Amino acid sequence: MNVHSSKHKCTECGKCFSSKYDLTVHTRSHSGERPFECTVCSKRFVTSSNLVVHSRTHIGEKQYKCHKCDKVFRQSGNLSTHMRLHTGDKPYKCSLCDKHFRTYGNLQSHQTHIHSNRRPYYCRYCGKRFKSSQELKCHVYAHTGAKPYSCRHCSDCFRHPSRLKRHLLKSHNEGTWLTCHICDKKFSQSGSLKTHLLRHEGVKPYVCDECSKSFCTASELKLHQLKHSDYKQFCCGSCGKYFKHKTTVVRHFNRCSVKLGYVNVFARRD
Repeated sequence: MNVHSSKHKCTECGKCFSSKYDLTVHTRSHSGERPFECTVCSKRFVTSSNLVVHSRTHIGEKQYKCHKCDKVFRQSGNLSTHMRLHTGDKPYKCSLCDKHFRTYGNLQSHQTHIHSNRRPYYCRYCGKRFKSSQELKCHVYAHTGAKPYSCRHCSDCFRHPSRLKRHLLKSHNEGTWLTCHICDKKFSQSGSLKTHLLRHEGVKPYVCDECSKSFCTASELKLHQLKHSDYKQFCCGSCGKYFKHKTTVVRHFNRCSVKLGYVNVFARRD
């Protein structure tokens, strides 16, 4: 590829390409366009070659087709679960709040994130509780200001090893970036790249039981599910008012603490 040629230049990011086709494919990373659709599972792709490679995974498969929307599944169990989207059936009931769910996995996720009180690790500074000692350890650094992960090349220090790894890559060219083969975006963590690729592929495995909206990560689904719940887990340390989102309580606390003359921190409900 002639990187110095400006004949085929992306107007979004300035990258140059040797052919109009390469530029066309690249621009889809900005627009999200996926013009090539699999006739078996409806998954969409950026290029026809990616579709061809994907299509080979269906060769010899036993196919189970939904008679409502024509979507096809590899296993009859997956079709049965999918049909609940059309029927509204939610056979899995939470024993703690009587909510119903379409899949057992969604029930487990609900019970873990909403009803689980198994947080034995306690912060002596603000009272916040954690499920693991490692989570507590990283949290305490925010109170103490400790940054135990130091760079051997300069004086910079960090609270988390992931931040140090990114610093070494970005500032000292130490290590290897993980690069997306579709848009060339770089990542320091394999998990971040994996999630990024899901977005390119349009794969959203985490589905909301309330509205069927889907997400790439469990954390995105968890944040979305708060819209359907009255549960407010974050408490303002100044006035005791509860909020659904951490960002909301932080904004409120900054105003509230000044108004009341308090110096405190917000806490999470046990």
